[in-house]
Amino acid sequence: MIRDETDAGLIRFLAGSARPAEQVDADVIILTLHRAADSCDAIRSALAQTGVARHVWVLDQGSTELELAQLIACVAGRPDVSLFRAARNLGVGGGRNALSMMGRARVIAAIDNDATFADETTLARMVEVLDTEQDLAALGCRIVSDATGDDDLSSWGYPMDLLGRSAERFDTVTFVGAGHAIRRRAWRQAGPYDASLFFCWEEYDFCLRAIAQGWRIAYHGDLVVRHRVSAEQRQAWSDRRWYHFVRNRLRIERKTGSNWPSLVPRIGAYAVMGALNGLTGPTLRAIAAAASTGVTQTIDLPKEARAYLAEHDTAHRGSLWHRWRREVLGRLPDQPNLSPANLSRASSAMTAGLSNR
Repeated sequence: MIRDETDAGLIRFLAGSARPAEQVDADVIILTLHRAADSCDAIRSALAQTGVARHVWVLDQGSTELELAQLIACVAGRPDVSLFRAARNLGVGGGRNALSMMGRARVIAAIDNDATFADETTLARMVEVLDTEQDLAALGCRIVSDATGDDDLSSWGYPMDLLGRSAERFDTVTFVGAGHAIRRRAWRQAGPYDASLFFCWEEYDFCLRAIAQGWRIAYHGDLVVRHRVSAEQRQAWSDRRWYHFVRNRLRIERKTGSNWPSLVPRIGAYAVMGALNGLTGPTLRAIAAAASTGVTQTIDLPKEARAYLAEHDTAHRGSLWHRWRREVLGRLPDQPNLSPANLSRASSAMTAGLSNR
């Protein structure tokens, strides 16, 4: 589908090199939308990576002409970076799919356009991990605040009980999009991101499909990405963001075989959260949208996959009352610099574990 859209002229080449000059180990993909100065820093960070052959793929999805000029100047004349522009915003999953399909490297790495690699060896070490651990589909990096070096809680996508292990390594059921790497073979086997989700939960949806195929997902606290968490850029949970959060999570549950009666506790939790946060309208619209959309893609989770989810996620979330108290009966946080790529991670500690199986 992405290829057809590209052929139809939705994506056009702007600057840099249209394709890698040589075979590379890693394709680094970056989606941009405004914040051109930060985007250029992200691109330069990727280009500064050493010890690994890499090509950087950049897709702009709606920046202004002035911002585009800054991006073009940033990559002009470089043989190791390709800048493209989409005629419309394809969303997080759709944009990553488009860039991933352009590359051929065995590893697909990505950082947000407001993030940078912590040092020049991070990418090489990401590739080394995937080359060494052959059953690993994807890995998530430790995301820290660029200003302080502390863990960026808006990008913590794992049970809160594991936050004390943020510098360690552990198996998990998802990764945070702000900094991650995927084995291309696993990406092909599990299938690309579900572009219809647009944003929110696209990483979790991919990981479920990979886990169903027998792959592992891991968090690596020794691989660090710095995230620019700016107080001036604080954004509350808007109607649109909460709508996608709820709709997409219910869609994924339907994909994995949950029927509507079994989703009543989750729907009730979202209704309570929506009411407590002044988001009842978006909550009801999201539930209705999830109900009106048929399941076109199913995720068959064998017993081994369900056991994996229980061991590496549900087991870390505590009792049902503990989860309701921590994950439901509280205010949604006003997260600094909350981008679509990591939106669903901002409150995953509050919602992801309600019915993981």
